[in-house]
Amino acid sequence: MQKPLHIGPYRLSSNILLAPMAGLTDRPYRDICRSFGAGLTTAEMIASDVSLWKSKKSSTRLISADEAEPRCAQIVGTDPYTMAEAARRCADQGVQILDINMGCPAKKICSKAAGSALMQYPKRVEAILASIITAVDLPITLKIRTGWANKNKNALEIAHIAEESGIAALSIHGRSREEGFMGHAEYETIRAVKRQAHIPIIANGDIMTMQDAAFILKYTQVDGLLLGRITKGRPWIFEEINHYLNTNKVKAPLPRAKQINAAIEHVSTIHRHYNPALRMAVARKHLACYLNTMSTQHTVNKEILKNIFIAKTPSEQLEKFSQALEDLPPISQKPATQ
Repeated sequence: MQKPLHIGPYRLSSNILLAPMAGLTDRPYRDICRSFGAGLTTAEMIASDVSLWKSKKSSTRLISADEAEPRCAQIVGTDPYTMAEAARRCADQGVQILDINMGCPAKKICSKAAGSALMQYPKRVEAILASIITAVDLPITLKIRTGWANKNKNALEIAHIAEESGIAALSIHGRSREEGFMGHAEYETIRAVKRQAHIPIIANGDIMTMQDAAFILKYTQVDGLLLGRITKGRPWIFEEINHYLNTNKVKAPLPRAKQINAAIEHVSTIHRHYNPALRMAVARKHLACYLNTMSTQHTVNKEILKNIFIAKTPSEQLEKFSQALEDLPPISQKPATQ
């Protein structure tokens, strides 16, 4: 059985959480993952410079007060004062848990000494966290990596600073910034952090199956897991993993009809959520993911995708997508073993 996971005053419904992913974890995505059992969903990271929040891109990433609780947002930046002001603005908008990104490996983020680049500067990490925690009365969480480089895995040091600063939970991706998303995640560093910590620790990286989830939880003894890329086109993986962890039994695959219904509802929600200039482009990010997930070949014919992508209107896009899903070969409904 899963052990309860609390972040501040909030007891989460599951300890399997959705990782924040830029360009992906928007409101429609968070809602569908939550509907399948994600214990917490975090909005896409936003820059700490609040003057940018009115842009078309950033405005779609802001938390809405009508979202399910607890509402969690993530900010990224490098200046303690600016980060504190962003935290206050998030609190004013109804954010209930605030995550600080010190794990993003992207060059455009690290080149500004933000994201995982901050792990090179423990004193600045301490100053940022102290500034934010003083500014708002919210549970503050932090996401980091094992270190800046493979020869400098200082997650233990950063974790100690973070806990002393008063953060409510810490998430760790099992790679250094140097590794990006290459190679394989390692969990020994995460295990070492958990052994010294007195706050919830959440592991992230290469959680691809329900068996992976069970192994990582047992090996590291962490309090929860963050699922990232594996959820693309497969939001029902939360339901599968939760069932496996609670029963030690593999759940039969979600019936194809229910998968199709979920995919269509997700795309329909995207069309309703975004303005006309964005809705079809955003939907295209997910169409291929769903089709590839449900295909017995795991790769859909490019002509099928092209036919969907050239749709001129949301209704045409949805109609072509629905037809492509219906035309996929049937799959076995036997329980998966991988």
